[in-house]
Amino acid sequence: MKLIDMKVIEFINEVDSKAVTPGGGSVSALASSIGVALIRMVGHVSVNKKKFKALNTDIQEKYNSIIENIETIKNELIELVDKDTDAFNLIMAAYKLPKETTDEKALRKQAILEGTIEAIKVPYRVAEISLLALKEINYVLEHGNINAASDIGVGAIMLYAGIEGSLLNVKINLPGLVDEEMINFYNANSKKILTDSKLLKEIIIEKVKTKL
Repeated sequence: MKLIDMKVIEFINEVDSKAVTPGGGSVSALASSIGVALIRMVGHVSVNKKKFKALNTDIQEKYNSIIENIETIKNELIELVDKDTDAFNLIMAAYKLPKETTDEKALRKQAILEGTIEAIKVPYRVAEISLLALKEINYVLEHGNINAASDIGVGAIMLYAGIEGSLLNVKINLPGLVDEEMINFYNANSKKILTDSKLLKEIIIEKVKTKL
């Protein structure tokens, strides 16, 4: 059964178990997906308001485009909830491969490396697209229903949590890489994503507070 097909209570209890999956990576992807869903919810409750319909047509079109476009991000994040656990399971399966002969050791080493790369790519993607969603929040906040400002704030917090949590999962797996260029890529870009997202989140939260 896929994680995303579980009831909320089932997912929570699955995390709260002796099994090592789902772990922080899947939880981070879920946090981000909920964050995006909240932003879209604000969009849904804004577009039919008289105040919104009185806005310039260009503003309305851009607003609706943002709400529509981040649905793609939400849907990918939902998929990444399970993909993160799948990636970790690849590593665990690789470690269980036989290592008696030279060939077996080589195959096992390569399988571990491939699993590690996947376990880095998935959470990195979570962080990458979560930042894209976070960048759209200011516009939604500026032109959306002021009564839902707190929901925007929570959405930003959830997205940032998803980003920071995912990047922790990237970082913990980096020692398993051997390609220095790949290591440098993930280190440099993870740092930038975290810095940019933290600043965006703080700006959004301060703007939200002025509207409460």
